[in-house]
Amino acid sequence: MKRGDTMTSLTVSMPAYNEAENIRPMIDMVRAKVEPLVDDLEIVVVNDGSSDNTGDIVRQISQEDPRVRLVDHTVNQGYGAAVRDAVWAASKELIVFTDSDLQFDLSELERFLPRLKEADLVVGYRYARSDPWHRRFFGHGWSWLVNLLFGYTARDIDCAFKLFKRCVIETIHVESGGAMFSAEFLVRAKQAGFKIVEEPVNHYPRVAGSQTGARPDVILRAFRELLRLRWAMWTKA
Repeated sequence: MKRGDTMTSLTVSMPAYNEAENIRPMIDMVRAKVEPLVDDLEIVVVNDGSSDNTGDIVRQISQEDPRVRLVDHTVNQGYGAAVRDAVWAASKELIVFTDSDLQFDLSELERFLPRLKEADLVVGYRYARSDPWHRRFFGHGWSWLVNLLFGYTARDIDCAFKLFKRCVIETIHVESGGAMFSAEFLVRAKQAGFKIVEEPVNHYPRVAGSQTGARPDVILRAFRELLRLRWAMWTKA
């Protein structure tokens, strides 16, 4: 629902790594379900060094639709780096970042937008997460650990459905380039005094492509970045 006479401009920012089967349907979903909710839409996709033709597909779509922008990583830099570059490439006043694997229904953004009247960030949480048990287990444990080390921030730290005002990215700086990105993003936003509210979202099974978040190297990188952030904030306290 467009908000009266107020101009609503929004960027949907997405990382994409080997999502050739998903990326066109994902962009189509954004155009079909988000466009009616806003006055000015932008879609930014970061192709994070994919070995398939993800980048070519987005490039073709961008030639047909100037609202779609491609940012290319020539080599894979990691999930966090792709999300960070997609978010900071946004040009609109509101930004939502999500994944490009079709596991979220972006029509639920309609519930998120009005909550920006009371907060700076609206953070989704998956109340019925459609992932293998080990990913759910790691996800709960990770959120618990982040909240333990930094104080309560959000119940589902890594949920890839976050809406926020542009002033957030104009204020904070995020260094993490791996799976720690969402945690650092929220921790630094909270530290900067921005108000965070939470909203439930549906989560659907991935139907194509493969996940990389449970790889041992991804997990180890996240813990290294977590400890680095905690130490940096302790030493500056």
